[in-house]
Amino acid sequence: MRMSEIKKLALRGLLPVLCALMLLGPLTAAGRAVSTVTAQLRPDVAIVIDGSQRVFYNAAGQQVHPISYGGTTYLPLRAIGELMGKNVDWNGETKTASLGGVRTGGAVAGTPDTAAQKQDISVEIRDDFTILVDGTARSFADAAGGTVYPLLYQGSTYLPIRAIGQLMGKSVDWDSKTRTVTLSGSLVTDADSFSGGTGTAPSAPAGGIVSAEDAKAAALAHAGLTAATFTKQELEWEDGRQVYDIEFHTEDYSRYDYEIDALTGAVRSFSQERSATSSGGTGTVIGLDRAREIALAQVPGAAADSVRQLELDQDDGRQIYEVELVFQGWEYELELDAVTGAVIKFESEPAHQ
Repeated sequence: MRMSEIKKLALRGLLPVLCALMLLGPLTAAGRAVSTVTAQLRPDVAIVIDGSQRVFYNAAGQQVHPISYGGTTYLPLRAIGELMGKNVDWNGETKTASLGGVRTGGAVAGTPDTAAQKQDISVEIRDDFTILVDGTARSFADAAGGTVYPLLYQGSTYLPIRAIGQLMGKSVDWDSKTRTVTLSGSLVTDADSFSGGTGTAPSAPAGGIVSAEDAKAAALAHAGLTAATFTKQELEWEDGRQVYDIEFHTEDYSRYDYEIDALTGAVRSFSQERSATSSGGTGTVIGLDRAREIALAQVPGAAADSVRQLELDQDDGRQIYEVELVFQGWEYELELDAVTGAVIKFESEPAHQ
């Protein structure tokens, strides 16, 4: 076979591959496609957060409006950073938007754009953008579990309203009659509500958050105590919401660590580590079935299939059961005294996505 014929065959083989690549669109350095799609600018959609209607402006003071695409409402990321009290940084080299720290500047003021109308617009789906929240990369999904990506429109990055609800620890409701999106309450567990009702947004306590003394009292009440020695009380941001990190111990030096929602005063998570002298280290060990029963009783509603690990171990000369279980999007780790069945340690955190 002559060389010219070989070249022709090679080109014929490459042609389908080149066509497929052209159909995929332009690729980023990471190998991801950037798509341009038609969305709708929706100045007619009202955004209500904890009972107050909000208007958003970009860094230049120009009003930015919600965007509707694929049945989902999108809001500008930088304006959401203002609501969360976090700084928003953009790294053009890595295409990374970061929300973190305590915001150093106030909200941007601007002039309302009263002439804006509902209209079709071109936006980019940017699956090459990375969103970091307090240093952790976040990915987002719609109510059906499908992956959704940030949108880029006129220099502003937009995130889907459901993702914003997750970041702010709020549920999301859509009222189609009044074209109102409402973010309110506590952290959603799975899907948003699309009931068509307006919903009732809870009012924040006086001053916006509960006091540190009320947060400490809530922790004590949950622990079943009336007094303790507090070693830490700190107001901080965690997953888009303000929380009190509270630590204390009792006279027998059993240690407690609580995270209290600063808006509602509810217990978000806690751990408890009892003193090594709180129970004896000798005697008959309770069985696995009884240990599992005790652990499940600490998490109401959890069933036997929620338990991921249950094993007998030793810690500082004491026999203990180590238990791990997962239930309704939360991971729990417990240590039980293998002789008395007492809960020595209890920790919980959101399950890793």
